[in-house]
Amino acid sequence: MIRLALALCELVCAAAVAPESTVVHDPVVDEAKGLIEKGEFAEARRLLEDRSDNPSAAVARARDEQIEIMRRIRLDFSTGEADMLDKIRQAIPDATSVDLARWRAEGNLQFRTIDGQVWYFGREPGNLFRFSQEARRRREAAGSPVPTRPAKRPEFSLLAHLAEIVALADRTDAVELLPVRHRVTCTIALRPRAGRLRAGARVRIWMIYPQVYRQQRDVRLVRTSIPVKAFAPNWDLASGGQLQRTIYFEHRVEDPQRPVRVEAVYEWTCAAYYPRLDPDMVRPYDTAGELYREYTRERPPHIVFAPEIRRIVETEAAGVPNPLERARRLWLWVARNIPWAAEVEYSTIPSICLKGIRTRRGDCGVQGLTFITLCRAAGIPARWQSGWETKPSGYTMHDWAELYVEPWGWLPADPSYGLQESEDPRIREFFFGHMDSYRCIANLDYGCPLVPPKESLRSEPVDFQRGEVEVDGENLYFDEWDYSFDVEWTSP
Repeated sequence: MIRLALALCELVCAAAVAPESTVVHDPVVDEAKGLIEKGEFAEARRLLEDRSDNPSAAVARARDEQIEIMRRIRLDFSTGEADMLDKIRQAIPDATSVDLARWRAEGNLQFRTIDGQVWYFGREPGNLFRFSQEARRRREAAGSPVPTRPAKRPEFSLLAHLAEIVALADRTDAVELLPVRHRVTCTIALRPRAGRLRAGARVRIWMIYPQVYRQQRDVRLVRTSIPVKAFAPNWDLASGGQLQRTIYFEHRVEDPQRPVRVEAVYEWTCAAYYPRLDPDMVRPYDTAGELYREYTRERPPHIVFAPEIRRIVETEAAGVPNPLERARRLWLWVARNIPWAAEVEYSTIPSICLKGIRTRRGDCGVQGLTFITLCRAAGIPARWQSGWETKPSGYTMHDWAELYVEPWGWLPADPSYGLQESEDPRIREFFFGHMDSYRCIANLDYGCPLVPPKESLRSEPVDFQRGEVEVDGENLYFDEWDYSFDVEWTSP
């Protein structure tokens, strides 16, 4: 079973189709994808770079994008055998190449074979220690410390925060509780080696910006280091707007030796969201309505009702007519069966939901899109939501989901946070239908156009959290610039 999971993981990752890439029917691109799937990158590149057939501009762009996807895969899988062994020996001094081969075969050490050579995922051995009991035991026996991130406020406890929300909910009818005022300094800085920064170059930068949405409000731009060129309009039901919200900057390079750095400071208030959910109050869907049809449909490549998806729905939700309970069972399945793992870049994953289902691991976006897909296949409207988790104990990019159930409407669901360690069922299952106070909600969908549109293939075609950068119409990938997102908290 482990070997099967590993083979499926390699198969899912290997196809490497850019989800939002130029869509053309080109036999050269199709053949190259097959070669990439087999790890024959050099031959695929030779094929894609050969323009003797005088391809159209669209076909040439599709070939260039596939070359870029190969480069991104190589960046993710950039650690050779000797370097990986050195990294692991920092925790397990007696580790050998035989151990690496066994951990690969077990599916616990993520790798790809490219042109006959094994390359390891650059964020390993983190996943190894998450999934291999043997590796953890040997690390403990060696007395090696477990790496941890320092908390901004070590005294913060998520469980205590959730308990406070639940206790307050018992004393009030309000659904928005314990609001927290956030201030963020968001920065994008191009690295000096970004060689395309010639004098006169046009630099375009998109940054994340909070939505005004339900429990999140009072969004205010405090200052920016250069003028804002455009705001993506906030999304609302009446007027529409942008489902992935951004602020946009332009900069003309005068001196290529001077760093390009853009900073924005903004604030918002986010409250916990705690509706009182009672299955007896659930009302039937208007299955002919636009909302139901839109959010229960497939959306290839990342939301597809593959046979594996349908089997899980039939096993977990069959014979459960109540959609709230049906969604809860699917949320529990994801929380229990798809543990969090450090993930490759989404632009190199051809189907995020299938990766979650077939490998049975993934990061918050993989967990979230797997849950969304299961819900939709079960006839429950569901959609993507993302931005940042902003807890004082540690903040980072984060993805989660929403499901739609009447009479409450859209309800948050975070399968990545999953079941909490509490005897109180309201706290243990808090993240099904409820949300804490520490979020930056920026995206109400995935894979949406930017404002203004980007001319080149995005660094992250699915999500939007780190930002995007373009120079003279060409994308700058994440290896060419740095970002930061620093949070402060105050009372509202």
